[in-house]
Amino acid sequence: MKYAIAIHGGAGTILRSTMTAEQEAKYNQSLRNIIQEGIVILQKGGTALDAVTAATVALENCTLFNAGKGSVFNHEGKQEMDASIMDGFIVDAGAVTGVKLVKNPILLARKVMEGSEHLLLSGSGAEAFARLHHLDFETEEYFYDAFRYEQYLSALKTDTVQLDHTAGDGKKFGTVGAVAIDVNGHLAAATSTGGLTNKKFGRIGDSPIIGAGTYANDKTCAISCTGVGELFIRESVAFQIHILMQDAGYSLKDACRLVVKDRLVKINGEGGLIAVDKDYNIELCFNSEGMYRAAANQDGVSVAIYE
Repeated sequence: MKYAIAIHGGAGTILRSTMTAEQEAKYNQSLRNIIQEGIVILQKGGTALDAVTAATVALENCTLFNAGKGSVFNHEGKQEMDASIMDGFIVDAGAVTGVKLVKNPILLARKVMEGSEHLLLSGSGAEAFARLHHLDFETEEYFYDAFRYEQYLSALKTDTVQLDHTAGDGKKFGTVGAVAIDVNGHLAAATSTGGLTNKKFGRIGDSPIIGAGTYANDKTCAISCTGVGELFIRESVAFQIHILMQDAGYSLKDACRLVVKDRLVKINGEGGLIAVDKDYNIELCFNSEGMYRAAANQDGVSVAIYE
């Protein structure tokens, strides 16, 4: 029984010098536990769509990562979350942006795909849709995290917009995501984020943009990105990899390396992505110092932060 799944918890300048052995072990164990949520589904013959949904929900429920419960504070001191999901079998997608107090934005994105004629809903409209479909909301206290709040206060003092970061001002692009292929050869991808600390003006990054931060198509691959969102949008990173494979005959590895390590680097687009293709190959590609990531197939599980 063949399957493959990968997850990420963000990329960026994750400095070894500021990462204690205890912190590294905590991240690694969390990633290992979370990917099991998807593995169990795939091992039972479940769909890639269900596997990436379950893994992303688990990432959203973990305060170590900037999505769901762990989301950063925007300029108003609130969480403003984005998410998207795509089913490579039917080549359809759902996404939400700027939602508040929704416990699991990825579940809302999936409901948009499966329960509406739309693809992308925003703000209060997306929240009304969530209530219509009885999705869970939480209180502001649920989303409060002391470390995230300190980031917010620091950003307010200097009136700057900050990327989520680890100690020592190491930048970390705190999107989360999952990609998978199931036993029937169907692909799916999901991405979720809390965005930027102290973000203003309803800023939207690549995470809810199909073709930029998320893409899946059974003909080629499934992609979930993490990085400088504006530049990933500019390059249509996820869709570009699909096109390189479909139209130019690139392998998954070569397509990922060209986009992440060449084209993005040329425009200072720091970050990375996780990918799986129709032949069950996995790629975990990034041009930053690190990326929180885990991957698994029928042969086992691997977890890593650095190269």
